[in-house]
This record gives sequence, C-alpha cells and structure tokens, in this order.
Amino acid sequence: MPSDKINLGSTDRSLPIALLRARETVMEPVRDMLSESGISEQKWRVLRVVEETGPTQQTSIAKAACLLLPSLTRIINAMEKDGLLTRQPDQKDGRISLISITKEGRALIAEHAAESQKIFGEIKDQFGSENLDTLLNLLDELRQIKV
Repeated sequence: MPSDKINLGSTDRSLPIALLRARETVMEPVRDMLSESGISEQKWRVLRVVEETGPTQQTSIAKAACLLLPSLTRIINAMEKDGLLTRQPDQKDGRISLISITKEGRALIAEHAAESQKIFGEIKDQFGSENLDTLLNLLDELRQIKV
C-alpha cells in the first residue's frame, strides 16, 4: 500500500524551523524586558538601528531592522507621536525624509541597556563566546545566499 506521507525530512533538522526556534529562545527574555516599557520588539529594532546609524532614510532602516517598508512607515508614525523619533527633510534632497532618534528614544534605550547586556551576556556565557562569534559569522554568510 503506497504511503501518502510526503517526506520533507524531520522538522528537527529543518533550517527555517530551527532558525525560528533559536529566535524564540533569544527573543523571549527580550520581549519580557521590553514589556516593562510597553515597546514592541519592532520598535526596539528601529530605535537600535537609528541610534546606531544616526539620521537615516526609511529604506535603510527597513533593511537593517528587517521590516517591510509599509510596516515601518506605520511604526515610525506611531514612534513620532510617542516622541521617540523625528522626521526631517534631507538637506540635499527635500523629497527624502531622514529619521532621527530623540532624547526620549535614547532614554528608552538607556533604560533597557543594562538588562539587554545582561540577557546577551548570559547567552554568551551559556553558548560560548567562540560559538556565538561563529554562529553570527555563519548567519552573515547564509544571508548572502541567493536562492
């Protein structure tokens, strides 16, 4: 009797599922940390990117924060209303808006900095510094693959 089961391999060794499981392991304590201030992980990523890069175009933020541009536009609008970001026309090209972090946005990052460092310090301690560096390097290589 033929089997109707399709063999795609074990989900224990599925790259997409393994990446999602690893992401959840890392993000669970981050979500707990962020829930204290009511900020979403998407807004946190945007804050981190803009703090790191300085005044930035939305397309660059979307790419760096792994967000779709329409979603980012909604997030930035909300963050502007919350006083975490500002939008100003580019001096060279007025058609382009540059997004900047405000003092309040920096204060929110500072509020979570110690806890964030603690979380990732624990991950580094448990996983190993060398393993973490290797993983990050391998993930960078994986991002370069075009399928």
